[in-house]
Amino acid sequence: MNTRPVLLLPLLLALSAGLAQAGKSTGGTTISPTSPTTPTMQDWMHTDVGSAWSQGYQGQGVTVKVVDDFSSGTRYSGNLGDGSASKRHGEWTLKEASMIAPSASFQTHDLGNTSSVSLGRGLNVLNASYGSYGPAGLNTSTLAFTPRDNSLISYAKSGSAVVAKAAGNDGVAIGSAGAAGVDYLNLALRGTASTIYVGALSSNGSTAAPASLASYSNTAGTDTVVQNQFVVVGVEGSKTGLNGTSFAAPVVSGYAAIVGSKFTSATATQISNQLLNTARQDTITNYSAALHGKGEASLSRALAPVAIK
Repeated sequence: MNTRPVLLLPLLLALSAGLAQAGKSTGGTTISPTSPTTPTMQDWMHTDVGSAWSQGYQGQGVTVKVVDDFSSGTRYSGNLGDGSASKRHGEWTLKEASMIAPSASFQTHDLGNTSSVSLGRGLNVLNASYGSYGPAGLNTSTLAFTPRDNSLISYAKSGSAVVAKAAGNDGVAIGSAGAAGVDYLNLALRGTASTIYVGALSSNGSTAAPASLASYSNTAGTDTVVQNQFVVVGVEGSKTGLNGTSFAAPVVSGYAAIVGSKFTSATATQISNQLLNTARQDTITNYSAALHGKGEASLSRALAPVAIK
């Protein structure tokens, strides 16, 4: 049985987002500068981002590919700090990641293009703010994933690219059924070398003001393998108008690019592990591994060492 792609916005939007499947466009390609620029901090960003920029780490030398909807007629209203706009889902996730890591090279792969996702130069980061859904009880090993999804799974298994995968918005554990069924792409990425599942906090956390899990966010659950691949970041929808783990994953994609611009010889697996292993729990209200996995991704902690292994 084939799975079907669903964009990972909150539930009320997710049920109509399968329209992206009908598109046939491969999407455009956006290339950002490869040398440091002078970006603008926005109030939805964690303060760690500005600190990383000031040290010269802005994602240069890293390729970020956003796999998303760039061709359907469905648009969402939002404002990432430079004015209100109405954009396709992929246009928003691309913009968000590029604002976090402005010197990375950005490419797109439209969800309507079911062919394999190609990789670019240097460290590769793949942003997957969608899920591939089917009814509960299917065997992941026998599912007919598209070449698009199979390529993401293969890259994650081999550690060829960081895969930042939006956890989902049903308020259930990874692998459990929600309103659209089970996200089998989540299950297929379980235990792979360079996948990071990304859940959402309702705000950026701090020790002075710990953040809570967003009500819609899927969780790590009791599976320790998933817990060790799972982080959360703030999605400040009250400021941007954009909610969902769709908009948590691009933050981590941007973080991965920034970390890669410091540790230029690191592999995708090393970058993924660095973000996972440096996540913090003291910025989260009532931290629980079953809810928050490794904790809130911390760009400052990930950048702190002189080298990583």
